[in-house]
Amino acid sequence: MDVELTLQEAHQAELKHLLHREDGTEAAAYVLYGVNQIGVDPWSRQGRLRLTSFEIISIPPDDAVSASERHITWRTDSYVSLCRRAAEEGLLPGIVHSHPGGFPDFSTQDDQNERELFRLARNRNGDEARLLSLLLIGKDRLRARLWVDEKTPIEIGTIRSVGTQLIYTTVGAATPEAAFDRQARAFGAGLNSILRGLRVGVVGCGGTGSATAMLLARLGVGQIALFDEDIVEVTNLNRLHGARRADADAMRPKVEVVAREISELGLGVRVRAYQRWVEDPSVRDALKACDVIFGCTDDHGGRLFLNRFAHFYLVPVIDMGLAIEPSPEGGLRDMSARVTVLTPGAPCLMCRGVVDAQAAGEEALRRNAPAEYERQKREAYVRGGGNPAPAVVTFTTETASIAVNELLQGLVDYRGEGRWAWQRVRRLDRGEERRQGAKQRSDCPICVDTHYWGRADVEPFLDRIS
Repeated sequence: MDVELTLQEAHQAELKHLLHREDGTEAAAYVLYGVNQIGVDPWSRQGRLRLTSFEIISIPPDDAVSASERHITWRTDSYVSLCRRAAEEGLLPGIVHSHPGGFPDFSTQDDQNERELFRLARNRNGDEARLLSLLLIGKDRLRARLWVDEKTPIEIGTIRSVGTQLIYTTVGAATPEAAFDRQARAFGAGLNSILRGLRVGVVGCGGTGSATAMLLARLGVGQIALFDEDIVEVTNLNRLHGARRADADAMRPKVEVVAREISELGLGVRVRAYQRWVEDPSVRDALKACDVIFGCTDDHGGRLFLNRFAHFYLVPVIDMGLAIEPSPEGGLRDMSARVTVLTPGAPCLMCRGVVDAQAAGEEALRRNAPAEYERQKREAYVRGGGNPAPAVVTFTTETASIAVNELLQGLVDYRGEGRWAWQRVRRLDRGEERRQGAKQRSDCPICVDTHYWGRADVEPFLDRIS
């Protein structure tokens, strides 16, 4: 079984604080993890388990027994309570301890102690019990493994941290590829290795989405999933990368056209195409398997869905939009490209006013009950669609470039700013760019209340009734 671990950046910092002792002795804490069970990974065609940090819990001081530079022991009453809560809430229990002296692996004593803790978890929670052990080596190196039986634990090969950046603490060795040599000269071969291992989703394959997908492929992203239910139309040909008149005449799905173009590059990208609306249950495994998602949809419902998804599953969403507004007097009133990063700790799209819940409801009505939508539109209960928005390929492509560059910023910090820009707006008609701040609403259940951060699988999905 392939197992991966994603930590909230704030949780990783909290663990370092809890486990660092001035006297150099080992320390320990508990972690509760959300469970992201992927039934069928779209690229490996096998099941995969992704665990997401949900809550850090200190071990009560009264439970401490002894600690030195080489060991840590504590009473297990609090651990049994942890297992009870995990079972009740559908979470996975975990322990974390430190090797402050830098010993780079789990010790024989760790093996023995964790095996006993796993037995306790199984006795309390039944045969489906699992236990995740996280090891902090020195100040910042991490290793992790998952106990599913008493024999040999499963080593976790990928550990990522999600927050102000997207940081991989464990990655495979870089494999030089001639096609990306010039890129390695700029950022080093390590970035190429990370990109080759990334699983990236692109939701919406129109002007910005098709450009985003092609840029990702030429960067060397190894796995790309495309989501869009629409077909190519003649009016798409001025901006949809890879589309031809024959595709519009044949009414080919946009995802098939973009996937064809990526495959024909010959860069070894494994691309999967889904002609489905992003909320369709049939594409959940593909979404849940992604490391990063680009939101290139122009509808409110899709953006609200991804806004929620990013926080539940700790999958950064880089959302983008392009506004071109002609002036009644001639010329342009506005031409702005927006890129917003959605991840725990950042103001969400609702707090920024980017999405409208009423508009999302009207879109859902139009999708699911078109006759009722038209009736309400006639009676002015819904606002209805206006004229098609202007679109120019150079500007849709520039918007995509800003968004993909934000991914690079999150991986290598090429701007030297130490973090993502939560929202960047470029006035294409003025050559101006600025970061936009936002005040988070105190009652926002997504980006202020941490209850959903890292919660992963729940029923109903994303805790939404409809």
